[in-house]
Amino acid sequence: MRQLVKPIPTTTLQKIFKQELRSDDGAGSVIRDFETLLDFIGPDGLVVSGQNHWLPLRRLPDLNARLTRPIQLDLKRPQQISYPSINGFYLLARATGLVYIDQTGSKPTIRLDLPALQSWAGLNPSEKYFTLLESWLVRGDPEILEERSYLGWMTDRIRRWAYLFERTPPEGRPIAGDSEAEASLRYTPGLYNLALLELFGLMVIQHLPPEPGGGWRIGRLYRTPLGEAVLYLLVEHFEHEFDYLSDPSEADVAPGWLQPVFQPYVPQWQNNLVFPEVGFREGLFVFKVSLGRVWRRIAIPAGVLLDDLSLAILNAFDFDDLDHLYRFSYSNRFGSIMKVNHPDLEEIPRTSEVRVGDISLRLGATMLYLFDFGASWEFEVQLERIEPVDPNISQAVVLES
Repeated sequence: MRQLVKPIPTTTLQKIFKQELRSDDGAGSVIRDFETLLDFIGPDGLVVSGQNHWLPLRRLPDLNARLTRPIQLDLKRPQQISYPSINGFYLLARATGLVYIDQTGSKPTIRLDLPALQSWAGLNPSEKYFTLLESWLVRGDPEILEERSYLGWMTDRIRRWAYLFERTPPEGRPIAGDSEAEASLRYTPGLYNLALLELFGLMVIQHLPPEPGGGWRIGRLYRTPLGEAVLYLLVEHFEHEFDYLSDPSEADVAPGWLQPVFQPYVPQWQNNLVFPEVGFREGLFVFKVSLGRVWRRIAIPAGVLLDDLSLAILNAFDFDDLDHLYRFSYSNRFGSIMKVNHPDLEEIPRTSEVRVGDISLRLGATMLYLFDFGASWEFEVQLERIEPVDPNISQAVVLES
C-alpha cells in the first residue's frame, strides 16, 4: 500500500492543513452541507421508507438544490442512491450518531439526537470536519446504506481510495465517454464514496450535464493536496494493519479514534462528540416478537442473559428442536449492525455473556433473531417498553399472544 502514496514532509503537511481546512469552497463546504441536511430533517423529523429508512423520495430534489454542488440528473424517478452526495451525507448523519431512526410511531421517522446535536454545536470547524471524516472512514459501514458489508471495510475503503489516486495523474483523469472508467467508479471507490471525496475537499470532480434520461455524469477527476495529505497519513498509520484489519468493534470506535493521526498537524482538534452514557439499563423489558403474522409479547428482566431470551422465544412459539445455532443482530447508535452470537460460535460477544439490559436498543427499535442457520427462521424482536422492576418476575414470561 505504501508504494501507492508519496511521502510528504512535515512542514508541507502543516501548510496544507492550515490552508485547505479554511477554504469555504473546498474542505469547509462539507460542514455547511452536512448542517443543511440536519436543518432539512428539522426538529420534527422526517418519515422515512419502511424497509431501508431512506429519505422521502419527493423531498430529494429540494435537498439536492440546497447543497453547494447540486448533482444534475435527468431521471424520471430518482432515488436516494441517484444522488451520491445525499447518499453520502445520509451515511455521515447515521455514522456520527447525530440522527436516529424512531420506530415508536406508525411509520419510521429519522430524528435529530438533541443531546448529541448540542455537543456538535460546541465543536470548532476543524473538530467538525474531522468528526465527519472519522465517521465516514471508521464508522461508515456500508450496511447503513443497505449495501453488503465486508471484512475490513475501513481498510478496503482506504485501499480503493489509494488505487483511485494512483490512476488519477496530476493533469486529471478523463471519465465521460470512457465506459470502462465510468463502470469502475461504481465499485472503486463507489459513487457515494466518490462524492464524499469531493465533499471533503480530497478530490475535485468536473460535473457535466446529464445525458438524456441519465444520472450523475462525471467529466474529469483531479486529486487535491489535502486528499494526498490525508491519504498519506492514514496509510502511514495503518500500513502494518492493512493485511488483517477487520471492522473495529463498537468499543474501539468512540469519537476521536483517529485524533492521534491528525492532531499533530491540526492542533485545533481538541474536542470530540460526547454522547450520554447508556450502559446497563435496569427494568422489565417488554418485547413484541413476530414470526410472520404470528406474534408473542414477552416480558423479561434486564439481568437475564440473551441466551435465555432465545430459549423463551422458541418456547413461546412451540419449537421442539432447540439444538441449533442462532444470532441476535441490531443497529447500534451509529447505524452499524451489531451481532450477539450463540455460545458455541467463535465470534464475540456471545449470548451467554450479554444481558438483556446490556443491549443499546432504542424504544421501538427491533432486533433480528435468526434461529437455525440452515432453515433460517427469522423473528423480529421489537422493544416496546421498559417497565419498572417487578420482584415477582425473575424469568421471561409471555404476556400476550
